[in-house]
Amino acid sequence: MPKPTKGPRLGGSPAHQRHIIANLCKDLIRHGAVTTTQTRAKTVQPHIERLISKAKRGDTYNRRLALRVLQDRELAYILFEELGPKFAERNGGFTRIIKLGNRKGDNAALARIELVTEKVSPKQSAVREAEKASKKAAEAQKLAKEAKESADAEEAAETAADAVESKEADEAVKETAAKRDAAEAKKDAEADEPK
Repeated sequence: MPKPTKGPRLGGSPAHQRHIIANLCKDLIRHGAVTTTQTRAKTVQPHIERLISKAKRGDTYNRRLALRVLQDRELAYILFEELGPKFAERNGGFTRIIKLGNRKGDNAALARIELVTEKVSPKQSAVREAEKASKKAAEAQKLAKEAKESADAEEAAETAADAVESKEADEAVKETAAKRDAAEAKKDAEADEPK
């Protein structure tokens, strides 16, 4: 069973809402922009974006799916032959919503939904690539710093171990020197004793 959407529908029934969405999609394809309420614009946006994605693929199956919504072969032709190639370079964001203020009669919030026809500038993609490269460089630098810190920590541990070993060695040398001095003192004491 399909899960109902929250809030009121655009029309009185689900079928009426589907017709409203389909009509708005048709007008967007035909005219390139539609002025409607903000609620309707936000509702129709994902539907028209899906239709344009289908047009970019352009195969028979997607054409049939689009025809199921549009119910008009002429508009399907426009969608697949004109809009599909126009949006070939764009990966998403085929539409934009511009808020216009309120309508005079019923004070409804109006918005204009339109197709984004500007070409994707190479500058934007270059900026994105530069941002990705800088992020990678920052991550590499961070990893290098962590590696250096861990290497410094290992070196400090080795130095501490060496220091402990050298301290133990110094103590051993002192003990040996003390034993030798004691042995020499004992010899001297025995040599000084009269026989």
